[in-house]
Amino acid sequence: MINITLPDGSVRQYEQGTTAHQIALSISEGLARNVLAAEVNGEVWDSSRPIEADSNVKLLTWNDTAGKSTFWHSSAHLMAEALEALYPGTKFGIGPAIETGFYYDVDFGDRDFSSDNFKEIEAKMLELAKQKEVFERKSVSKADAIEYFAEKGDEYKLDLIDGLEDGKITFYTQGHFTDLCRGPHIPNTGFIKAVKLMNVAGAYWRGDETKKQLTRIYGVTFPKASELTDYLHMIEEAKKRDHRKLGKELELFTFSEKVGMGLPMWLPKGTALRERLVNFLAKAQAKHGYEQVVTPHIGHKNLYVTSGHYEKYGKDSFQPIKTPQEGEEFFLKPMNCPHHCELYKFKPRSYKDLPVRFAEFGTVYRYEQSGELHGLTRVRGFTQDDAHLFCRPDQVKEEFMKVIDLVLHVFKSLGFSDYIAQISLRDPENKAKYIGSDENWKLAEAAIVEAAAEKGLPTVVELGEAAFYGPKLDFMVKDALGRKWQLGTIQVDYNLPERFELEYTGSDNMKHRPVMIHRAPFGSLERFVAVLIEHCAGNFPLWLSPEQYIILPISEKYEEYAKKVSDELNNSDIRGLIDFRDEKIGRKIRDAEVKKLPYMLIIGEKEMAEGKVSVRKHGEGDLGEMTLAEFSALIIKEITV
Repeated sequence: MINITLPDGSVRQYEQGTTAHQIALSISEGLARNVLAAEVNGEVWDSSRPIEADSNVKLLTWNDTAGKSTFWHSSAHLMAEALEALYPGTKFGIGPAIETGFYYDVDFGDRDFSSDNFKEIEAKMLELAKQKEVFERKSVSKADAIEYFAEKGDEYKLDLIDGLEDGKITFYTQGHFTDLCRGPHIPNTGFIKAVKLMNVAGAYWRGDETKKQLTRIYGVTFPKASELTDYLHMIEEAKKRDHRKLGKELELFTFSEKVGMGLPMWLPKGTALRERLVNFLAKAQAKHGYEQVVTPHIGHKNLYVTSGHYEKYGKDSFQPIKTPQEGEEFFLKPMNCPHHCELYKFKPRSYKDLPVRFAEFGTVYRYEQSGELHGLTRVRGFTQDDAHLFCRPDQVKEEFMKVIDLVLHVFKSLGFSDYIAQISLRDPENKAKYIGSDENWKLAEAAIVEAAAEKGLPTVVELGEAAFYGPKLDFMVKDALGRKWQLGTIQVDYNLPERFELEYTGSDNMKHRPVMIHRAPFGSLERFVAVLIEHCAGNFPLWLSPEQYIILPISEKYEEYAKKVSDELNNSDIRGLIDFRDEKIGRKIRDAEVKKLPYMLIIGEKEMAEGKVSVRKHGEGDLGEMTLAEFSALIIKEITV
């Protein structure tokens, strides 16, 4: 018998060689029908694979990330089977699961292929899925694997086999299709009930431009047809909310090829929105004892050699700036933290001075590949709401918890209520990726785990996701469409203080090393604004909106009264504009709705005679007539930040 420990801590005994499916069946038939795979001692297995020793087992369904990934990887194999049946002689590269489904890189030879072929492939995939073909795993020798794909004439699989170790090669077969694959897979194709091919693109084999360009087909599948319908609706809604589209329509930001790819420029309305975010956070930081600083946009190469950024990120930085002085090199600043370390060293520090909290809205530059640039979410120049706290070891947890409070204040104020805190730790199997001693890493990781637990945060632990100098707490936020974004990060760092030889004099009159906490509630202003635009579909909270109202005079006869109303509201710090265009009032209202202006104040003969305005709210319609005092009170009540 073997002991199986389930996620709730309960231990059950089973015969050696039992499978995850049999374990699920022993719990309930309903669970067994929904199990796609299993996590056995941290590794995802087929649910039919025998378990030979005592193990920790988690049964995976569609509701688990690893369950979805297994489902979509199996769907890639199903698509490959359909392609081979429809287009004999097709050769296959790789077909992994991705966050939004799967893809397969395919060589069709001389055959033309486009999205026009999608319907035929989708129909074939559903036809094969209904046959409930079992995914069968088989270990093969390297020689047999080479022989199989040499006979088939698939040079891409032979290329992959060349890098594999004999004795660790497996094939998976479903129906008439066999693939080189380490798995795992769902029990059978019958779990796949809905199919949609999404896109087709080119992709060089192995990502090498000197090699052949293959056809990459993207798809997504679901265990229920209704889920595909919901997903496609979400995709359409996401297109409407795309921050690049809305950013242009709302006149927030723009890009210019002459300025450079990935270098956003903020238009007046976007700048006003951005400055309000900055002022909002600066005000909150001041209450928490932060001091604002400013550092240069460039730094000497030696600064980043000392910090370790040059070694770790040198390839992702812009090329060095050479000066007339022989051998002197500067870099566009990729990070603010090395500069802040030098600010800390400006004068001697006592234990009584700590914590020191430096904050900076500092613009940094990183050379992202052109193919990875995407609106404001992936740029080459961005402004971080950066701060670095230097504290005594006994202050770390308390300061970390205060930063958590600040991050949650930001989320609450901007309508982000659905989030999970990801505890990102070092990969214990690959310590070469990181700097610093094991002792410092243990201290830093313990501080984060304890602080998150005491704050009662919903958490998930991810190994290998730490920064190179320390572990971190990343806030993964779901937007209105259920998409996950990484916003806000807090990191504990024992290593940079050592590399920069930072010190303070303790109560024992001896020199001690401070601990550094890195934090950025927004992450970057660019990315945060992009996510915010898509989350609220451009309908910003009233306190943040570039314009809170627009006055719509019915004709030019009422323009003087419109100016009087505008002046009075502006004097009350309520901002807006007047639509002076010679257009009918219906057109003015429609245009104001498109521009997502929160309130429309309509002025005609009756309103002017009574000293009032007719109020319409974006998305809600007519609120009736109000005096300016009543409208001002309405605005002030809605502004909660």
